[in-house]
Amino acid sequence: MSIDPSAYIAPTARVDPAATVAAGAHIGEFCVIESDVTVGRGCILEPYVYIKRWTTLGDENEISAGSVLGTDPLDKAFSGERSYLKIGNGNKIREHYTISRGTKPESETRIGNGNYIMTSGHIAHNCILGNHIVVASCSLIAGYVEIEDQVFVSGGVVVHQFSKIGRLAMIGGNSRVNLDVPPFFLYSGFHVEPVGLNVIGLKRAGFSTQQMSALKTAYRILYRSGLKQTAALARIEAEVGTAEAMHLVHFVRNSQRGICRERRNAQTAVG
Repeated sequence: MSIDPSAYIAPTARVDPAATVAAGAHIGEFCVIESDVTVGRGCILEPYVYIKRWTTLGDENEISAGSVLGTDPLDKAFSGERSYLKIGNGNKIREHYTISRGTKPESETRIGNGNYIMTSGHIAHNCILGNHIVVASCSLIAGYVEIEDQVFVSGGVVVHQFSKIGRLAMIGGNSRVNLDVPPFFLYSGFHVEPVGLNVIGLKRAGFSTQQMSALKTAYRILYRSGLKQTAALARIEAEVGTAEAMHLVHFVRNSQRGICRERRNAQTAVG
């Protein structure tokens, strides 16, 4: 066992001899850490955290009570072979949360840096989450989902497997995401649909008035112009052309599931 002398291990915690616990880590009462686990520098594990085999935590992560990391995938195809959960730095994972390893041998689930994952939810096998994402309480993220940086997923959201959510999108509470969700926009409704720009999120991210105006134009072209998708994307390239608009175009062009759309009878505001 490799436990740095400056790490604290509570008397009732159980740490496998084949685990690694780095400097300044704090392992709370009744925690269980299996073999082949790495707990990075300055991590805090509250009581009753269970970290299963082949899980890596980077530095300065805070894991709240009752969470289980590196669980076997909830997938009938799982054969019990080695796969991984890799979590970056500076994440907060609150109470009673579960995150699974990959399904296929040697595959992985990846969580980036600086994410805030709230209570009582699940991130499934082979998901890829970027950085500075918020996942609110009781949201469920199915297998193979990709979430880009700075997304806000509100409470009670369910995300269908293989869906993708673009950067700085905001998903309203109790929405069902079963199509790809382009970046920078606000979405709501049980059948997830765009309702305008994610103005608050963009402002918090430091976007200028000019950047937001360009994205508003791109939104109108994509969703309100009546053009077919290919023509709308070409028009955004020609008439908007900012870095953010190009990211939007790239995201939509590379969508495998298709993107969500406004309902024809919806009276929505661009924001």
